[in-house]
Amino acid sequence: MSFQPVRFGTRAVGKLPAWDPAVPTGARLPILVVLHQEASTPGRVGNALRALGHSLDIRRPRFGDPLPRTLDGHAGAVVFGGPMSANDPDDYIRNEIGWIGVPLRERRPFLGICLGAQMLAMHLGARVAPHPQGRVQIGYYPIRPTAAGYAACPGWPDHVYHWHREGFELPAGCELLAEGDDFPVQALRSGSAFGFQFHPDVTTAMMHRWTTRGHDRFDQPGARPCRDHFADRAIYDVIERTWLTSFLTGWLRGEPVDTTPDFIMPIAAE
Repeated sequence: MSFQPVRFGTRAVGKLPAWDPAVPTGARLPILVVLHQEASTPGRVGNALRALGHSLDIRRPRFGDPLPRTLDGHAGAVVFGGPMSANDPDDYIRNEIGWIGVPLRERRPFLGICLGAQMLAMHLGARVAPHPQGRVQIGYYPIRPTAAGYAACPGWPDHVYHWHREGFELPAGCELLAEGDDFPVQALRSGSAFGFQFHPDVTTAMMHRWTTRGHDRFDQPGARPCRDHFADRAIYDVIERTWLTSFLTGWLRGEPVDTTPDFIMPIAAE
């Protein structure tokens, strides 16, 4: 697999209803959250969405939870990561990849994170595979937002947190929002659907769990040593936290939102 990014022009999409902060919290639709392990949480993304007034409808299809036939009862959907592969033959993996057609057809806000982004790319016809030289991304790595990325959401961080060994090519007709080195496609957009290869959802507590339980991964080619995960978090996390909140606000509104210091929310500062 070459992992060469391909650039495409912008794609017209229907505009979503404007997000109104005056709407009472109880009147806002929940966000569908898809998790892949029993102990997984939506982390910082979940905290930020709750702070924006949305409850979370958490489902784990791996353990038998059904996915809705329509998103009429939800404000959007987020599919998170996990240790499995989008290439796995398990029924729940194949069903999740197929289900992504629901938010795409209905033009509802969809966000895939790591595995979720790989599922989105596969649904759209792209390949998902390990790096040709067996390299991984575990820790903080630089990304380079494109012009389309800045148009979708200003204020991108220049380093973000990763934990993956597979990547994906850019599906035909999608916009490349951010690129990297070993894994060139770091963020993509298809209409109101977005995919991030990195992990803006990770809290400090999650980082402690991952680096403890996954300590054997640090010997893999390209992985950052454990100490760098926490040292780099002290440097890069504030900007990533700010960007995430403005991204999610714009994602729900259907329009870009400028990043300002006002978007640094204490609830998302774990």
